[in-house]
Amino acid sequence: MTKDIYRFWNQSGLSFRFDFSFPPRRLHHVASLSDIIHFCENRLHLSTIPDFPGAENGLQVENNGTVSKIGAAVDAGLGPFKNAAEAGIDFLIVHHGLFWEPAYPVTKLRYRKYKLCFENNLAVYGAHLPLDCHPEIGNNAILAKKLNLEPSNWFLEYEENPIGLITHGSISRNEIKQRLDVLFPKGITAIEKGSDSPEKIAILTGSGASAVSQLRAAGVDTLITGELKQNHFNQAEESELNLYLCGHYATETFGVCALAEEVALEFNLDWEFIPSDCPL
Repeated sequence: MTKDIYRFWNQSGLSFRFDFSFPPRRLHHVASLSDIIHFCENRLHLSTIPDFPGAENGLQVENNGTVSKIGAAVDAGLGPFKNAAEAGIDFLIVHHGLFWEPAYPVTKLRYRKYKLCFENNLAVYGAHLPLDCHPEIGNNAILAKKLNLEPSNWFLEYEENPIGLITHGSISRNEIKQRLDVLFPKGITAIEKGSDSPEKIAILTGSGASAVSQLRAAGVDTLITGELKQNHFNQAEESELNLYLCGHYATETFGVCALAEEVALEFNLDWEFIPSDCPL
Protein backbone atom coordinates (compact mmCIF):
# COMPACT_ATOMS: atom_id res chain seq x y z
CA MET A 1 0.00 0.00 0.00
CA THR A 2 2.67 2.50 1.02
CA LYS A 3 4.83 1.65 -2.00
CA ASP A 4 1.88 2.39 -4.29
CA ILE A 5 1.37 5.72 -2.56
CA TYR A 6 5.03 6.60 -3.13
CA ARG A 7 4.78 5.75 -6.81
CA PHE A 8 1.63 7.84 -7.18
CA TRP A 9 3.20 10.74 -5.29
CA ASN A 10 6.41 10.69 -7.36
CA GLN A 11 4.39 10.86 -10.58
CA SER A 12 1.74 13.36 -9.57
CA GLY A 13 3.60 16.48 -8.44
CA LEU A 14 1.20 16.98 -5.56
CA SER A 15 1.34 20.36 -3.86
CA PHE A 16 1.13 21.03 -0.13
CA ARG A 17 -1.78 23.08 1.15
CA PHE A 18 -0.51 23.81 4.64
CA ASP A 19 1.47 26.91 5.61
CA PHE A 20 2.80 27.08 9.15
CA SER A 21 3.17 30.88 8.92
CA PHE A 22 -0.59 31.43 9.08
CA PRO A 23 -1.86 32.54 12.50
CA PRO A 24 -4.40 30.34 14.31
CA ARG A 25 -7.98 30.96 13.21
CA ARG A 26 -10.76 31.69 15.70
CA LEU A 27 -13.78 29.76 14.55
CA HIS A 28 -15.55 28.32 17.62
CA HIS A 29 -16.99 25.26 15.89
CA VAL A 30 -17.38 21.80 17.42
CA ALA A 31 -16.72 18.45 15.75
CA SER A 32 -17.19 14.81 16.70
CA LEU A 33 -14.16 13.03 18.17
CA SER A 34 -15.04 9.83 16.31
CA ASP A 35 -15.26 11.68 12.99
CA ILE A 36 -11.84 13.24 13.53
CA ILE A 37 -10.31 9.88 14.45
CA HIS A 38 -11.79 8.34 11.31
CA PHE A 39 -10.35 11.15 9.19
CA CYS A 40 -6.87 10.80 10.73
CA GLU A 41 -6.77 7.04 10.37
CA ASN A 42 -7.77 7.22 6.71
CA ARG A 43 -5.38 10.07 5.95
CA LEU A 44 -2.43 8.26 7.56
CA HIS A 45 -3.33 4.76 6.26
CA LEU A 46 -2.90 3.75 9.88
CA SER A 47 -3.98 0.14 9.50
CA THR A 48 -1.41 -0.57 6.76
CA ILE A 49 1.73 0.69 8.51
CA PRO A 50 3.24 -1.42 11.32
CA ASP A 51 5.17 0.43 13.99
CA PHE A 52 7.62 -0.28 16.78
CA PRO A 53 6.25 -1.98 19.91
CA GLY A 54 4.70 0.57 22.23
CA ALA A 55 3.86 3.16 19.57
CA GLU A 56 0.12 2.44 19.87
CA ASN A 57 -0.80 4.74 17.00
CA GLY A 58 -4.27 6.21 17.12
CA LEU A 59 -6.39 7.52 19.97
CA GLN A 60 -4.46 7.13 23.22
CA VAL A 61 -6.60 9.20 25.58
CA GLU A 62 -10.31 9.77 25.01
CA ASN A 63 -12.30 12.88 25.87
CA ASN A 64 -16.06 13.49 26.15
CA GLY A 65 -16.59 12.95 22.42
CA THR A 66 -16.50 16.51 21.08
CA VAL A 67 -13.61 18.64 19.83
CA SER A 68 -13.42 22.42 19.52
CA LYS A 69 -9.70 23.02 18.93
CA ILE A 70 -6.88 20.94 17.45
CA GLY A 71 -3.35 20.93 18.82
CA ALA A 72 -0.03 19.54 17.59
CA ALA A 73 3.05 18.63 19.63
CA VAL A 74 6.04 16.39 19.09
CA ASP A 75 5.93 14.68 22.51
CA ALA A 76 3.21 13.46 24.86
CA GLY A 77 4.87 15.16 27.83
CA LEU A 78 3.43 16.86 30.89
CA GLY A 79 4.64 20.25 29.64
CA PRO A 80 2.91 20.03 26.24
CA PHE A 81 -0.23 18.72 27.95
CA LYS A 82 -0.33 21.70 30.32
CA ASN A 83 0.25 24.19 27.51
CA ALA A 84 -2.36 22.50 25.32
CA ALA A 85 -4.95 22.65 28.11
CA GLU A 86 -4.18 26.33 28.74
CA ALA A 87 -4.64 27.01 25.00
CA GLY A 88 -8.11 25.43 25.05
CA ILE A 89 -7.06 22.44 22.95
CA ASP A 90 -9.14 19.29 23.35
CA PHE A 91 -7.59 17.10 20.63
CA LEU A 92 -3.78 16.93 20.69
CA ILE A 93 -1.86 15.17 17.90
CA VAL A 94 1.56 13.94 19.04
CA HIS A 95 4.37 12.12 17.27
CA HIS A 96 5.85 10.39 20.33
CA GLY A 97 2.92 8.98 22.28
CA LEU A 98 2.39 7.75 25.82
CA PHE A 99 3.10 4.04 25.69
CA TRP A 100 6.72 3.40 24.71
CA GLU A 101 7.53 1.66 27.98
CA PRO A 102 6.07 -1.72 29.06
CA ALA A 103 2.91 -1.84 31.14
CA TYR A 104 3.33 0.25 34.27
CA PRO A 105 1.36 1.55 37.27
CA VAL A 106 -0.35 4.88 36.71
CA THR A 107 1.34 6.69 39.59
CA LYS A 108 3.41 9.86 40.17
CA LEU A 109 4.25 11.59 36.87
CA ARG A 110 2.10 9.23 34.81
CA TYR A 111 -0.87 9.87 37.10
CA ARG A 112 -0.36 13.61 36.73
CA LYS A 113 -0.40 13.29 32.94
CA TYR A 114 -3.63 11.31 32.84
CA LYS A 115 -5.26 13.46 35.50
CA LEU A 116 -4.46 16.61 33.52
CA CYS A 117 -5.98 15.09 30.38
CA PHE A 118 -9.15 13.97 32.13
CA GLU A 119 -9.67 17.23 34.00
CA ASN A 120 -9.23 19.27 30.83
CA ASN A 121 -11.15 17.02 28.42
CA LEU A 122 -7.95 16.57 26.43
CA ALA A 123 -7.91 13.74 23.89
CA VAL A 124 -4.46 12.56 22.78
CA TYR A 125 -3.81 11.04 19.35
CA GLY A 126 -0.45 9.46 18.53
CA ALA A 127 1.04 8.96 15.08
CA HIS A 128 4.63 7.75 14.85
CA LEU A 129 5.89 5.91 11.74
CA PRO A 130 2.70 6.68 9.76
CA LEU A 131 3.57 10.35 10.22
CA ASP A 132 7.23 9.81 9.32
CA CYS A 133 6.81 8.00 6.03
CA HIS A 134 3.61 9.56 4.66
CA PRO A 135 4.40 10.77 1.12
CA GLU A 136 2.52 14.06 1.51
CA ILE A 137 2.28 15.09 5.16
CA GLY A 138 5.09 12.97 6.60
CA ASN A 139 8.13 14.47 8.32
CA ASN A 140 10.50 13.20 5.61
CA ALA A 141 8.36 14.51 2.76
CA ILE A 142 7.86 17.96 4.25
CA LEU A 143 11.55 18.31 5.10
CA ALA A 144 12.43 17.46 1.50
CA LYS A 145 9.91 20.02 0.27
CA LYS A 146 11.29 22.74 2.54
CA LEU A 147 14.82 22.00 1.33
CA ASN A 148 13.67 22.13 -2.31
CA LEU A 149 14.74 18.53 -2.88
CA GLU A 150 12.77 16.31 -5.26
CA PRO A 151 11.83 12.87 -3.88
CA SER A 152 12.85 10.05 -6.18
CA ASN A 153 12.73 6.82 -4.19
CA TRP A 154 12.55 5.28 -0.72
CA PHE A 155 14.80 3.04 1.37
CA LEU A 156 15.02 1.41 4.80
CA GLU A 157 11.97 -0.78 5.22
CA TYR A 158 10.31 -1.60 8.50
CA GLU A 159 8.12 -4.69 8.08
CA GLU A 160 7.94 -4.08 4.31
CA ASN A 161 7.04 -0.40 4.63
CA PRO A 162 9.60 2.21 3.58
CA ILE A 163 10.40 4.75 6.26
CA GLY A 164 13.30 6.64 4.64
CA LEU A 165 13.23 8.97 1.64
CA ILE A 166 15.76 9.41 -1.17
CA THR A 167 15.85 12.69 -3.09
CA HIS A 168 17.66 14.08 -6.12
CA GLY A 169 20.67 16.03 -4.95
CA SER A 170 23.15 17.52 -7.41
CA ILE A 171 23.90 20.36 -4.99
CA SER A 172 27.08 21.11 -3.12
CA ARG A 173 27.67 20.33 0.52
CA ASN A 174 27.92 24.07 1.18
CA GLU A 175 24.46 24.58 -0.33
CA ILE A 176 23.06 21.75 1.79
CA LYS A 177 24.46 23.35 4.93
CA GLN A 178 23.14 26.79 3.97
CA ARG A 179 19.62 25.45 3.46
CA LEU A 180 19.73 23.50 6.71
CA ASP A 181 21.04 26.50 8.65
CA VAL A 182 18.09 28.56 7.47
CA LEU A 183 15.55 25.86 8.33
CA PHE A 184 17.17 24.93 11.67
CA PRO A 185 18.50 28.19 13.14
CA LYS A 186 19.39 26.56 16.48
CA GLY A 187 22.22 24.84 14.67
CA ILE A 188 23.16 21.59 12.93
CA THR A 189 26.10 19.21 13.07
CA ALA A 190 27.80 18.37 9.77
CA ILE A 191 30.04 15.33 9.32
CA GLU A 192 31.35 15.59 5.79
CA LYS A 193 33.35 12.61 4.61
CA GLY A 194 31.51 11.88 1.37
CA SER A 195 31.24 13.50 -2.06
CA ASP A 196 31.43 17.29 -2.46
CA SER A 197 28.26 17.41 -4.59
CA PRO A 198 26.07 14.40 -3.82
CA GLU A 199 23.71 13.29 -6.56
CA LYS A 200 21.31 11.72 -4.09
CA ILE A 201 20.39 12.77 -0.56
CA ALA A 202 18.60 10.51 1.91
CA ILE A 203 16.26 11.90 4.57
CA LEU A 204 15.21 10.16 7.77
CA THR A 205 13.85 12.47 10.45
CA GLY A 206 14.26 11.73 14.15
CA SER A 207 16.85 9.04 14.79
CA GLY A 208 18.95 8.07 11.80
CA ALA A 209 20.84 5.28 13.56
CA SER A 210 19.18 2.53 11.53
CA ALA A 211 19.87 4.28 8.22
CA VAL A 212 23.63 4.85 8.24
CA SER A 213 24.61 1.26 7.47
CA GLN A 214 22.02 1.11 4.66
CA LEU A 215 23.09 4.19 2.74
CA ARG A 216 25.71 2.69 0.44
CA ALA A 217 23.45 -0.21 -0.49
CA ALA A 218 20.84 2.37 -1.53
CA GLY A 219 23.38 4.18 -3.71
CA VAL A 220 23.54 7.18 -1.38
CA ASP A 221 26.42 8.79 0.50
CA THR A 222 24.56 11.68 2.16
CA LEU A 223 21.97 11.61 4.95
CA ILE A 224 19.95 14.38 6.58
CA THR A 225 18.56 13.22 9.90
CA GLY A 226 17.83 14.30 13.46
CA GLU A 227 20.35 12.52 15.66
CA LEU A 228 23.01 9.83 15.62
CA LYS A 229 25.50 8.22 18.02
CA GLN A 230 29.24 8.65 18.43
CA ASN A 231 30.11 5.48 16.52
CA HIS A 232 28.48 6.88 13.38
CA PHE A 233 31.36 9.33 13.00
CA ASN A 234 33.67 6.36 12.43
CA GLN A 235 31.19 4.84 9.99
CA ALA A 236 31.05 8.12 8.09
CA GLU A 237 34.84 8.21 7.85
CA GLU A 238 35.23 4.58 6.85
CA SER A 239 32.33 4.53 4.36
CA GLU A 240 32.89 8.09 3.09
CA LEU A 241 29.52 9.51 4.04
CA ASN A 242 28.09 12.98 4.62
CA LEU A 243 25.87 13.08 7.72
CA TYR A 244 23.85 16.14 8.72
CA LEU A 245 22.28 16.12 12.20
CA CYS A 246 19.54 18.70 12.70
CA GLY A 247 17.93 17.61 15.97
CA HIS A 248 15.49 14.78 16.67
CA TYR A 249 12.82 17.16 17.94
CA ALA A 250 13.35 19.83 15.28
CA THR A 251 13.05 17.41 12.35
CA GLU A 252 9.78 15.97 13.64
CA THR A 253 7.70 19.12 14.11
CA PHE A 254 6.48 19.12 10.52
CA GLY A 255 4.13 16.13 10.33
CA VAL A 256 2.04 16.87 13.42
CA CYS A 257 1.51 20.44 12.20
CA ALA A 258 0.51 19.27 8.74
CA LEU A 259 -2.01 16.75 10.08
CA ALA A 260 -3.39 19.24 12.60
CA GLU A 261 -3.95 21.80 9.88
CA GLU A 262 -5.68 19.29 7.62
CA VAL A 263 -7.99 18.21 10.45
CA ALA A 264 -8.74 21.85 11.25
CA LEU A 265 -9.56 22.60 7.61
CA GLU A 266 -11.69 19.48 7.25
CA PHE A 267 -13.79 20.22 10.34
CA ASN A 268 -13.66 24.02 10.30
CA LEU A 269 -11.77 24.21 13.58
CA ASP A 270 -8.94 26.28 15.01
CA TRP A 271 -5.51 24.67 15.50
CA GLU A 272 -2.27 25.54 17.24
CA PHE A 273 1.23 24.13 17.51
CA ILE A 274 2.48 23.58 21.06
CA PRO A 275 6.25 24.07 20.91
CA SER A 276 8.92 22.83 23.28
CA ASP A 277 12.40 24.17 23.97
CA CYS A 278 13.88 20.68 23.50
CA PRO A 279 17.46 21.13 22.20
CA LEU A 280 17.97 17.47 21.23
